[in-house]
Amino acid sequence: MRILVLGGDGYCGWPTALHLSEAGHDVAIADNFARRQIDHELGAGSLTAIFDLRERVKAWREVSGRRIEVEVGDLLEWDFVAEVMERHRPDAVVHFAEQRSAPYSMIDRRHAVYTQHNNVIGNLNLLFAMKEFAPDAHLVKLGTMGEYGTPNIDIEEGFIEIEHNGRRDTLPFPKQPGSFYHLSKVHDSHNIHFACKIWELRATDLHQGVVYGTVTPQTERDVRLANRFDYEDVFGTVLNRFCVQAAIGHPLTVYGTGGQTRGFLDIRDTVRCIELAVENPAEHGEFRVFNQFTEEFSVERLAELVVEAAYKMGIEASIENVPNPRVELEEHYYNAKHTRLLVLGLEPHYLGDSLLDSLLNIAVENRERVDMDAVAPKVDWRKGRRKDTIRTEPEPSPV
Repeated sequence: MRILVLGGDGYCGWPTALHLSEAGHDVAIADNFARRQIDHELGAGSLTAIFDLRERVKAWREVSGRRIEVEVGDLLEWDFVAEVMERHRPDAVVHFAEQRSAPYSMIDRRHAVYTQHNNVIGNLNLLFAMKEFAPDAHLVKLGTMGEYGTPNIDIEEGFIEIEHNGRRDTLPFPKQPGSFYHLSKVHDSHNIHFACKIWELRATDLHQGVVYGTVTPQTERDVRLANRFDYEDVFGTVLNRFCVQAAIGHPLTVYGTGGQTRGFLDIRDTVRCIELAVENPAEHGEFRVFNQFTEEFSVERLAELVVEAAYKMGIEASIENVPNPRVELEEHYYNAKHTRLLVLGLEPHYLGDSLLDSLLNIAVENRERVDMDAVAPKVDWRKGRRKDTIRTEPEPSPV
């Protein structure tokens, strides 16, 4: 297939592009490098060294013999989106090109506005471009399990059958997003659902859990192909943060009681899920939702697992409960369905199989690169980030 990977320079997009390329698809990447800009704004980058995108693509061609095209531009620019879509006429569009951090969206008004404008308008431009130039293409969009929140009932995959006043219907599962970022994803889901209904587009919305790990069979073939390892409090997911904290001898900072439970999956399963969705497309007019995760853990349990794994490596790690900077339930019911990707053939990697090799070992090997000032949480959902802990220039804006 001809596949366009939007946001293909990013944490999920880059290994996905390599995975799809090695599977035999013709892959093109589009990116505006906004994520790299944000590294400069926050003053903290990836724990692993990340090469220039063109150097990455060159390295991939050398080790695989396969070519990946690169398009540099922004989804907020209609002329760019239309031109790329018309020229490539993709069979599938994999959409990662959004600001993906909840804490980033909660820093202040400016960052909240940037997140919603960038994500929602960019996604709308894409939908119109697909209608105009690639109406048969299948959109595979990265959503988030965070759209659901933590309801006191089982979470279904996208839709729920309800009975009310003697009548029954199947409706979208209620949304309870927990940040301005998660709200942007809810808006995306509604816009995509509507576009499928009125234009008969076809789309798969992947409600992804928290992804961990950096290594896939493709990224480990050359140092220039390495993926991101974010560990600071804004883009660093909880498991990455815990592994880096253990590696440098810092207590593992558990927010509140640590009872927050979420779905998690290995980066190797992320790229496989994308492949399964691409190769088993939705029908015209169909908007479907897959819950994309493999295991559920509480934050406290993750911390305990990291302490145990560190001990096996001769590292003494400890846990410290700190005031929760987020506004969220710290103890709650959580049971989310996730069967549709398993039915398609997903064979999951589990956390116990990869924690040491793809997380703790990388954290230990690169601990000299850790910025100690970036380890502690600084974004407070109620107050915003302290002004003296974030650079005011450049402002987050499209490239």
